[in-house]
Amino acid sequence: MKNILHICIVDDDDIYKYALTKSVATLLEGNQVSLFANGEDTLDHILTHQNDLAALPDIILLDIDMPVMDGFQFLEEYEKIAHSLAKKITIYMVSSSVDPEDVIRAKSFETVTDYISKPLNENKFESILSEL
Repeated sequence: MKNILHICIVDDDDIYKYALTKSVATLLEGNQVSLFANGEDTLDHILTHQNDLAALPDIILLDIDMPVMDGFQFLEEYEKIAHSLAKKITIYMVSSSVDPEDVIRAKSFETVTDYISKPLNENKFESILSEL
């Protein structure tokens, strides 16, 4: 039996979010998907539901460049609360940036599992899901 996952996509690009959900639709089928446009909304959701296993995502696919609170700002705040959450959340930084400094900075966060260059294709997404 397949585990049901809660997947959270945090990106301000609505076209990218739409394209990603369509391109990996078969892998998302039956899983819960939450979409957020910035880190602040995501952090608010996590804080509101920090003790609710079902409401907390299993995976966060996090962009870097977003308004209000970017991916790095989100990670700085998230790492302060990660220990108090009801479950461990796996975070992947997913960005179109190929700047080596962004990659190094993303990987410097204890809570970041990996840095993935956009676009996130079906094979890579399937690999992420299989690692859980």
